[in-house]
Formats: sequence, structure tokens, C-alpha cells
Amino acid sequence: MTIASASLNRPVLADALVRRGAVANTLLVVAGTVFTALLAQVQIPLWPVPITGQTLAVVLVGATLGTWRGTASMALYLLAGVLGAPVFTGWAHGLGSGVLPSFGFVIGFIPAAALVGWLSERRCDPRPLLSIAGFGLASAVPFLFGLPWLGATLAHYGLPHDLTAVLNAGFTPFIIGGIVKWAIAAAALPLAWKALGALRK
Repeated sequence: MTIASASLNRPVLADALVRRGAVANTLLVVAGTVFTALLAQVQIPLWPVPITGQTLAVVLVGATLGTWRGTASMALYLLAGVLGAPVFTGWAHGLGSGVLPSFGFVIGFIPAAALVGWLSERRCDPRPLLSIAGFGLASAVPFLFGLPWLGATLAHYGLPHDLTAVLNAGFTPFIIGGIVKWAIAAAALPLAWKALGALRK
């Protein structure tokens, strides 16, 4: 049994809505990428890292698609942007995106989606308290990649890059928005499962 097939033995929300299969999986992965690209354009411009809807998209995609499809969707998002598709915030794209201060967060989207997908396969997303904990944990993952990348970028530009400077630039401004997105995601999945159950009665 492959990792992918083992993962799919634990149904997530997408499996409850769409019949499993190679075509369906491919379309779901692409849809997750497109959804993330669209929410990336919902932004509050800040420098060096804007506040966007990407993190919300990442946890929703991961939870809805599960581990391997969520991971594939975020990997496709990163690859598509680097290869020239205008999917990053402000429709940015191309190899030059790799030098943006925010690019480390994009890298962190991949393990974040994998984590929340793994948790959803273990039925955390229909349960409100577990959903809150799982989405909160997954929402923190991009910072593990984004903050070191941001620090290196600030250093490259000769700007202050000590811990305080990096946190002020890449963490503190995102606390309130992060809590809001965390709450939205944590509420959305249990409600979606509840609505699905009601429709099936």
C-alpha cells in the first residue's frame, strides 16, 4: 500500500464530497492552488511582509484535502509561482520571488498543509476543540520557515535583523489577523461537517 493510498483510507471533507480517483485528486490539488492564489490577493500592504489571506487558504486546503493532496497543492503553488504563474501576493511571480522577504512563509505553507491534513485524517477537524488546537498549531508552522528567511533577507539588504527586528517585521503585526484566520478555519470545518451530516439525513 502506498503512502497516498494509506492516507486516502482516512476520509477528509473532500472525500465526503467527491468520489476518489486520479482525475478528482488532480482537480482538487489544482483547485487548492487556485484558492490559495486568490486569497493571496486579499492583503493589507505592509513591508517587508504583507498581511494576506494565504494562511487561511493553506489550513483550509490542507484540512479539506488531507495530507498528500494538501501538500501537493501547496508545492504546486510554490512551483507555479517560481516558474512564472502570477499566484503570489500582488500577482508576483518568477524566480525573483525567491529573494522576497516573505518567500520563507510560502515554503512553510507546504509543511503547514501537511500537518493540518494529517490531523484532519485523524478526524480532528469535525471536533471544535481539536479543530482549534490543530489549526492553531498549523498556523504557526509558516513562521518557523518565514522568520529565519526574513532575517536573512533583512541582513542581505543591510537592515536591522536581530531577533526583535525580525519579530517586529514578521510576527507582531500578524497576531490579530492570525487569530481571526485561526478562528475562521477552526469554525468552518466543524460547521461544514455538520452541514454535510444534516444533508445526508
